[in-house]
Amino acid sequence: MSPHRPTQTATGAPHPEETAARDAGPGHAPAPVWLPDPAEAAASRLARFTEFVAARTGTTHADYTSLWQWSVDDLPGFWSAVADFFALATTGEPEYVLDDTPMPGTRWFTGTRLNYAEHALRHGEDEATALVQVSEDGTTVHVTWAELRSQVGALAAWLRGQGVVAGDRVVGYLPNTAHTVVAFLATASLGAVWSACGQDYGPEGAAARFAQLEPVVLVAADGYRWSGRVHDRREQSAALRDALPSVRATVQLPHLGLPVTDATTTPWAEALATPAAPEFARVPFDAPLWVLFSSGTTGTPKGIVHGHGGVLLDHHKLLGLHLDLGPGDRFLWYTTPNWMMWNMVVSGLLTGATLVLYDGSPSHPGPDRLWQLAADHRVSVLGVSPGYLQGSAKAGLEPGRDLDLSALRVLGSTGAPLPAQAYHWVRDHVGPRVQTASTSGGTDIVSGFAGSAPNTPVWPGEMSAPMLGVALAAYDADGKPVVDEVGELVVTRPLPSMPLYFWNDPDGRRYREAYFGAYPGIWRHGDWMTRTAHGSVIVSGRSDSTLNRHGVRLGSADLYAVVDPLPGIRESLVIGAELPDGGYWMPLFLVLEPGQELTDQLRTRVLTAIRTHASPRHVPDTVIQVPAVPHTRTGKKLEVPVKRLLQGARLEEVAGREAVDDMGALEWFLRYAPGAERGQ
Repeated sequence: MSPHRPTQTATGAPHPEETAARDAGPGHAPAPVWLPDPAEAAASRLARFTEFVAARTGTTHADYTSLWQWSVDDLPGFWSAVADFFALATTGEPEYVLDDTPMPGTRWFTGTRLNYAEHALRHGEDEATALVQVSEDGTTVHVTWAELRSQVGALAAWLRGQGVVAGDRVVGYLPNTAHTVVAFLATASLGAVWSACGQDYGPEGAAARFAQLEPVVLVAADGYRWSGRVHDRREQSAALRDALPSVRATVQLPHLGLPVTDATTTPWAEALATPAAPEFARVPFDAPLWVLFSSGTTGTPKGIVHGHGGVLLDHHKLLGLHLDLGPGDRFLWYTTPNWMMWNMVVSGLLTGATLVLYDGSPSHPGPDRLWQLAADHRVSVLGVSPGYLQGSAKAGLEPGRDLDLSALRVLGSTGAPLPAQAYHWVRDHVGPRVQTASTSGGTDIVSGFAGSAPNTPVWPGEMSAPMLGVALAAYDADGKPVVDEVGELVVTRPLPSMPLYFWNDPDGRRYREAYFGAYPGIWRHGDWMTRTAHGSVIVSGRSDSTLNRHGVRLGSADLYAVVDPLPGIRESLVIGAELPDGGYWMPLFLVLEPGQELTDQLRTRVLTAIRTHASPRHVPDTVIQVPAVPHTRTGKKLEVPVKRLLQGARLEEVAGREAVDDMGALEWFLRYAPGAERGQ
């Protein structure tokens, strides 16, 4: 499979620039869609860090590639430079930066003590804005740095009064609000362990995660807003508390302004009633900070534990160097507490940036909601999903023309591969000076593997480079690195933000099987990846949902990049299923825009586009219209659960109800299980 695919315009036609690159001959790299401004790159924190490295090592780095190579060759030198450049506040001298234990089990900065919350609250003039909270109804609340520090100190004191100590777990059933940030930072300041999920989870789904942790305090909101509707969640919060027998105290946040009706629940205002300056318990570098959970589509959600030190190092690097965030910047990434991007957003405070927190639908009251927020609040770095960009293109939005986005310099995208045509759309309809920063990472490391930097070109359909400190490679079936070929995404050297362990996995067996079963001592992430000859990275989809045509491995992202932008199509899902009789079935399922039907003409247009702009091997066996595509609650298409249904697995074996955004959409695919009559 060629690593360079032709892009399309919003109408589905090939983009002229990509067609020219394709016609120039095999191996010809596409032209960059964005190039760094030399003056801006030279003024970036990454440039200052490069000078800092040169001063302490005597080695200069003329470009990003050189700096990256040093960062993975000399892990102790790189990560200690990150710690010193950002002046991490620590107690004790490390015995070593990292030991020589192979992955998993590598230990970092042993002997050092620190605290995440201390770093999150050390920036900002008292009266400057730290948080901007925007509700779906437009209600906006500004929280100054002084107010944030005061609220964190007050809640931490209340938690201490409930007997919460380092290592205890505090959990949140919450929307994306300033209160949620306060609750997390108060928990972290004590050295206690935080975990959260959004209130779109039912009590059973939240309990499936939180009960594993045996939390001592539950922080829950009275409800949230979505698509113009108000959702009162007090009853569900009470049911969740009842399902967590270890909980000693419950706090209710007033997001909707509803009264506390349960005498055993403490109102938020009461928990913050006694002023207190924040105090910070410095804990070992590898003390647990938070527990994030896997989606739970294939069983009980796995609790993934990350530490204070690893998160501090990695998030300073990603946000401070790669995104160049700092004081004066405003940072908005559309997310919910269900997703690791919420944790990444909160880490914007580490750099002194102001966070813009939005709770609500990204398309209410219209598809331009996030663009409008970015304009209203002078956002410097905006993060959205590939689907939001494709929806903006289909809606004919012109955010660069119709809104003042002059403060916007980076547009981030993650959660799924970003198709090439979206890069051109951003340049042409958002602005040519805005850098498209597609990123690939995961909950597993609560960070990124590949992305961009202030001094890296951007090629359409590609991430600019592996991130600093990430020894990223594509491995073939024999475990050998390949270039310009699809292989397994692997990381060959340790990262400080790799999980400390899985919760309730005392011997580490599940952790080793999850990442190190295929290549001992090498992290296998489960994605198909191409490392191109010019240094960029292309992620083609999950390797456990591989399409396999006559022995040739294909990525589903290549097909989605062609099909999803076509007029009349809202979304697609392709599955390659090995069948019990030895056959192989590769259907393409389409969700159409309202009023559209899957006519022979549309089917032919889809198949022709796939054959022309992906490859003949990508052409599916059949095209089927479906009412909806099921996703995880963080928006990822459920390729593997649908594949397993097509292979005969039972519904309850492939996904838990609370892991799926629309269980009815997943149930619909049962009609195509073995023994069922397959139709159009």
